Amino acid sequence: MAKYEPKGFARGLTHYGDAGFSLYLRRSFAKSMGYSGEMLERPVVGIADSRSGFNNCHRHFPELIEAVKRGVLAAGGLPVEFPTTSLGEVFLSPTSMMFRNLMSMDVEEMVRAQPMDAVVLVGGCDKTVPAQLMGAASADLPAVQLLAGPMMPTSFRGERLGACTDCRRFWALHRAGNVDAAEIENIEGNLATTAGTCAVMGTASTMAAIAEALGMALPGSAAIPAVHADRLRVAEASGRRAVELASTPIRPSQVITGKAVENALRVLLAIGGSTNAIVHLTAIAGRVGIEVSLKKLNELSDSTPVLVDLKPTGQYYMSDLHAAGGIGAVLRELKPLLHLDCMTVGGQTLGEILAKNSPWVDRAVVREFKSPLSPVGGLVALFGSLAPNGAILKRSAADPQLFEREGKAVVFSSLDDLAARIDGPALEVAAQDFLVLQNAGPTSGYAMPEAGYLPIPAKLARAGVKDMVRISDARMSGTAFGTIVLHVSPEAAAGGPLALVRNGDRIKISVKERRIDLLVSEAELRNRKSSWKPPVAPPLRGYAKLYMEHVLQAEHGCDFDFLRKA
Repeated sequence: MAKYEPKGFARGLTHYGDAGFSLYLRRSFAKSMGYSGEMLERPVVGIADSRSGFNNCHRHFPELIEAVKRGVLAAGGLPVEFPTTSLGEVFLSPTSMMFRNLMSMDVEEMVRAQPMDAVVLVGGCDKTVPAQLMGAASADLPAVQLLAGPMMPTSFRGERLGACTDCRRFWALHRAGNVDAAEIENIEGNLATTAGTCAVMGTASTMAAIAEALGMALPGSAAIPAVHADRLRVAEASGRRAVELASTPIRPSQVITGKAVENALRVLLAIGGSTNAIVHLTAIAGRVGIEVSLKKLNELSDSTPVLVDLKPTGQYYMSDLHAAGGIGAVLRELKPLLHLDCMTVGGQTLGEILAKNSPWVDRAVVREFKSPLSPVGGLVALFGSLAPNGAILKRSAADPQLFEREGKAVVFSSLDDLAARIDGPALEVAAQDFLVLQNAGPTSGYAMPEAGYLPIPAKLARAGVKDMVRISDARMSGTAFGTIVLHVSPEAAAGGPLALVRNGDRIKISVKERRIDLLVSEAELRNRKSSWKPPVAPPLRGYAKLYMEHVLQAEHGCDFDFLRKA
């Protein structure tokens, strides 16, 4: 005889020593919110709401969540929304990355602790979707990821602008003296004018694509603009699907498999996606016991072409990708490289989804597999004496002329040091030098911010220099571009080789050989290491203490050691 599994509000009863009393009390308090007895018998679909007044990306969530509720009710379920931590990318100090794991714990514990049969995860801003997927993977309750959707670009003085690649472009012009303060203020009000996440293939858009490629979001949902009616329709469909999952469960552990993670890596490489996605996908996969190897990333990158022509590496925006066929168009081109037997939350395998009639595709935005923008993937991992555990370069956003070279290190010991000296007239720097930032990694005190996009020194910017080799243990926004080596591991704050670099040292980079090396003798490095000290004292209390004691390095997704599945 099958074991009875409690459903809806009968799940996970609060303990008072009397289960009957617990259910009676719960239903009584639920009725105080106006629910009828009939509604309380329905399967419960939780709606994890990550909106906040400090999160511009999510300002349309009230309407989006109403559409989810409509779908749940239409399918015979009871929708119950609940708040979670919200991570507004530009509103958090020192960086939203520090709080991604906190949000993942919040999602996991609230999904597990509260009585729901399935959950719709509503998020979009950069660290929100990774945190929700990490939490859902750990809780392993049937879940559907609903994305916020990207902003629409703005027409401004004869060109289209969109956050945040164009933000960076104009700021670079301002730093070079080509855009004055009055004009930069005018531009400031025209870069991000609608609800939604950044309009380009930044981290938020990349993670939306990965959510669909993994099978955790409904097919065709990743690229729909936030303000488009289709975004509301897919919200309704997500609510309906969650009710179906409540009775016929497909759990995250059945969707996020080794094959699905490999599919997601293929998509990441083909779309020229954000470097941040490597860290986030590694953390998501780690929650179900799957390793993401940087050496495997290189193997996949060498056989995965770049097919999508979006900013920051191309010319189009996410709304153009949606109109061009969306992530489905990319998946169809990659079909020979994908594991088509992967199950999705929609109840179909990836192969079954892609077997349907192919829609029209705009080949200006999504190239054919046989005529790619680049024959190799957008990301590559580098190893060597400077990064024994690896580093990441977004080669699709970099200058190939800088891929094979040796340069002199110009070192900044911290973000404060960088801010103080980068534009100073006394800075000794030439265009062929390598800018090196230390102590910006996970345990640096800055919590690995998106500071790897070191600005071109003002005197070089004014001279017309557009790119230089820049190296750090920090991250870079997916909206940025340049020949930038990131996530150097072990980080400087952990005593890695990056901590031992001095001004004038020679560094060699070879993208062809997948290497980055510090050309200093081992004896000299041992001597330097003997006098090295950690840059910050450990925090004494609170989440900062928990973070510093348990956060892992970049190659392990910067997750907490106790949250990863063995």
